[in-house]
Amino acid sequence: MNVERTRKLEARAAKHAALSDPSRLRIIDLLTMGDLSPTEIRTALAIPSNLISHHLNVLESAGMIARSRSEADRRRSYVHLTDDALEGLTPGQVARARRVVFVCTANSARSQLAAALWATVSDIPAASGGTHPAAEIAPGALEVATRRNLPLADQHPHALDDVLTDSDFVVTVCDNAHEELGVSGHLHWSIPDPVRVGSDAAFDETYSELQRRIAELAPRLTTDLSHPTKESHP
Repeated sequence: MNVERTRKLEARAAKHAALSDPSRLRIIDLLTMGDLSPTEIRTALAIPSNLISHHLNVLESAGMIARSRSEADRRRSYVHLTDDALEGLTPGQVARARRVVFVCTANSARSQLAAALWATVSDIPAASGGTHPAAEIAPGALEVATRRNLPLADQHPHALDDVLTDSDFVVTVCDNAHEELGVSGHLHWSIPDPVRVGSDAAFDETYSELQRRIAELAPRLTTDLSHPTKESHP
């Protein structure tokens, strides 16, 4: 882990530690809406002034708040959030990726849908493969893609060995493939196989779950241009 990443993690940890107290969390909530004097904060929280001072000092040490003097009454100060007060409170970037490869057993539904969905939200290329590829994409996958206006036509399943390179970021989207591959994948999403159920509802549920997970992952991957890739198979 490099020095810059370590520094950012430590800053995030300090903010989370500062917000572990309910009163300090409430202060931050109030300050997201406007600036307050310590007296106004004490009134809102109904706790003693010495505790308010303590909580403000903790938040200030974490770099989350700053204080300024009133232009009217110079004896009064106001507390406000710093520009980066909330930065880093949500999960940050997890990795660099030249290409993302989604994997399931048959490469006939989940991994195909995942790769197509990825292409709608990220500039990082995507591909998909199966540990035991089927002869064709499942009709239910084609139908849910049509219902959701997701381009998926004219594709066919691919064997993972024909797709995968050492530089790919691998996401297994079925338990069978994950357990067969072991720890070689980067991420695993335990998503039930809609082909086993076969209903429109099952495919719609799979689509929605993949869409949710991809929307959360995409902002957390950055492009890695240091390695070549094979031709992408969406």
